[in-house]
Amino acid sequence: MDNQENNSFVHDELPEVVEIIGISFRGATKIYYFAANGCIAKEGDNAIVETARGLEYGKVTLTNAKVKREELVLPLKNVIRIADKNDDMRYEANRDKEKDAFDVCVKKILDHKLDMKLIDVEYTFDNSKLLFYFTSDDRVDFRELVKDLAGYFRTRIELRQIGIRDEAKIMGGLGICGRPFCCNTFLPDFVQVRSKWQRSRIFL
Repeated sequence: MDNQENNSFVHDELPEVVEIIGISFRGATKIYYFAANGCIAKEGDNAIVETARGLEYGKVTLTNAKVKREELVLPLKNVIRIADKNDDMRYEANRDKEKDAFDVCVKKILDHKLDMKLIDVEYTFDNSKLLFYFTSDDRVDFRELVKDLAGYFRTRIELRQIGIRDEAKIMGGLGICGRPFCCNTFLPDFVQVRSKWQRSRIFL
């Protein structure tokens, strides 16, 4: 596989020590690692990176660091560049477009009479994909909705059904302790929740 085409590296193609940069997306607490690719990041920078979804805009949460190859989760993709003013402007323009897309999708959900609640909308940085996140108590057949949205926005559409904890992570709010939700502030991943009254594992 040509690395210049997929912009990622497998284990044998990396040196013993790799310089990486840590990136988080959309205010999330989880950090993803990318090969620095000659880029020098400073605290407060944003960066353009290659992901499985396409080009993405993220915040630098870990500046340049060197780690051993065996400590990395592969494949490892590159930082494309440190974001400039044009990138920042494009990101903000995408956020404005997401607000409009949210309103359009809500209307189309009503038109298709689907039992689902739209939570968030996200454009990839390069506008190659438009993602809609929703909750529902049941499985939803949204195939016709996807066709409708694809015809309207003229881009790839992806609908993702999420759980209530994912909703809390996106929307934020206060817990019963009176503090902001852990999942919205510092908790990077959800763990399985075990109930002593049930043998099976459950996910909130």
